[in-house]
Amino acid sequence: MRSAFDKLISATGLVLVGVLLVAGGLLLWAHNFIGDQVNNQLTMQGITMPEGEALSGLPKADAAALKQYGGSALDTGPEAKAFADHYILAHMNEASQGQTYEQVSGKFIALSDAQKASPDGQALGQLRQTLFMGDTLRGLLLYGYAFATIGTIAGFAAIAAFAGAAVLLLLAGLGLWHARRAEESSPMPVAEEKVPQPV
Repeated sequence: MRSAFDKLISATGLVLVGVLLVAGGLLLWAHNFIGDQVNNQLTMQGITMPEGEALSGLPKADAAALKQYGGSALDTGPEAKAFADHYILAHMNEASQGQTYEQVSGKFIALSDAQKASPDGQALGQLRQTLFMGDTLRGLLLYGYAFATIGTIAGFAAIAAFAGAAVLLLLAGLGLWHARRAEESSPMPVAEEKVPQPV
């Protein structure tokens, strides 16, 4: 009875090993695919991370966040996030004095046609366009960062799946080994001798 139970548990473990190996393989493929796509898409933009004088006009916190990537090609998720949040956004905030695109756009739309044609109106329209372009580029870069993060998580999940498969394979092997030992050590049934009954 003990041997049959061990075999059943071990067989279930082997099925789970197969499931984890398939899951690990798919997660590893997702990790590599996402990583390649993010790298290719970011590399095509031809952006070089700012360094030196390009950092001097930024707030200290933004300059410090960008310094570690200075001069390198923007081709990873963390670089995309740093460029979006500490370079583009810093320049947008400086140009708009901290106003968002929505706020500037609302002011521009509220102007009359004559006000829009004035130098101040045209400057506001240009700022509106600048903020729109900045928000668009930031959004694309942050999408790249989000996908890169998903790829990283898939890589860790793949490692966990393969480690789980290895542990289950070891446990299933031990279960089968224990089942064989249980079979060998179980006593052979002894046939009972029939004693003739007196008539």
